[in-house]
Amino acid sequence: MKKIAVIGAGQAAISAIVSLRQAGFQGAIRLIGEEPFPPYQRPPLSKTYMKGQVDAERLFFKPAPWYTDNAIDLALDTRATGIDTGARRVATDPGGHIDYDALLIATGSRARKLTLPGADLANVFELRTLTDVARIRSSLAQGANLVVIGAGYIGLEAAAAATQIGVNVTVVEYAERVLERVTSPILSEFFVRKHRAEGVEIQTSARIEKLVGAKGRVSGVELRDGTVLPADAVLVGIGIVPNQELASDAGIQCNNGIVVDRDARTSDRFVFAAGDCTHRPLVHYAREGRLESVHNAIEQGKLAAAAMLGKPRPLEDCPWFWSDQYDVKLQIAGLSAGYDDIVIRGDVNSGHFAAFYLKESRLIATDAINSPQEFLLSKKLITAHSIFDPAALADTTRSIKEIAASCSAGLE
Repeated sequence: MKKIAVIGAGQAAISAIVSLRQAGFQGAIRLIGEEPFPPYQRPPLSKTYMKGQVDAERLFFKPAPWYTDNAIDLALDTRATGIDTGARRVATDPGGHIDYDALLIATGSRARKLTLPGADLANVFELRTLTDVARIRSSLAQGANLVVIGAGYIGLEAAAAATQIGVNVTVVEYAERVLERVTSPILSEFFVRKHRAEGVEIQTSARIEKLVGAKGRVSGVELRDGTVLPADAVLVGIGIVPNQELASDAGIQCNNGIVVDRDARTSDRFVFAAGDCTHRPLVHYAREGRLESVHNAIEQGKLAAAAMLGKPRPLEDCPWFWSDQYDVKLQIAGLSAGYDDIVIRGDVNSGHFAAFYLKESRLIATDAINSPQEFLLSKKLITAHSIFDPAALADTTRSIKEIAASCSAGLE
């Protein structure tokens, strides 16, 4: 193998590139990125970067000389327009092409579009890129009114960041509770209390009629009951869509993401995919699905690099995620979908507790609020398919290490 091409310039791309060079690959590596920036971290966009606490340069994974020193050819400000799997060639705009022996598609995801009247008004934003954040920040002077549509992690993180820089924030959520798709009612209630205590207005079960404006610029969000929420800016956070079109147009199998096996290989043996854009085996849960996380991007980048070079498959970790809001660090281990019991360890009102999700007494996920030890141990326990007595998990007179050591599966 002499030539590897990578489409995308995010976490999965840099993970694969670093892994390839560390494994001794000496051939050509060409990275194609639509933005003018080299690969950079996305999670801080809705947190420290939005608050102006870090400069853009601190988000870059590697300094510019690293790419030169490691012979990485960066094709930035360049869009991949098609993949010819027979010729093993990627067409690019501006006009050109890049040949490959192996290809990694790491195109990530894009924000789901709001389809309401007024969605095309100025100062209606999404939050996916450095450029998005620059536009949002330029419209949010202290005392401005921001309406956030959607109460997922991105929406709530942005609400927290905006509040901390003096912006008046209202969060509008269609579902009955915040974070409804990803966590339990206990965690939802905890975050609603936290945000309201910080001055954020949260409306759930809300129905938006339209966005209203003047002279082409948004001025408010009108609810179905006629209420108009004043808005100098609107941030839309209603989910993401995997960027799978390049793959599907090339005849590669897709199903709410580019379908890959455990080695991140697609239905074309010379094409791999990694990150938000993939539909992958979830080996710890005996099913398949899509993961939107840093962990997933890092892991699949490594899996793809190993498979390209014929190296042993790296270990597949328990899925993990995190969210920073105010002084709250939420660390999530595992996937809680399908749980039949929940155990709370600690006092929810203290801001230091953990929610353990069990299915038939087996630990499948943990939400740890300012509780790093519970998070770290949970990753190992979930991987080990550990069985617990719920009462033992809730017993704070015993350390979590002691409880873990006495569970039926134990730790390796």
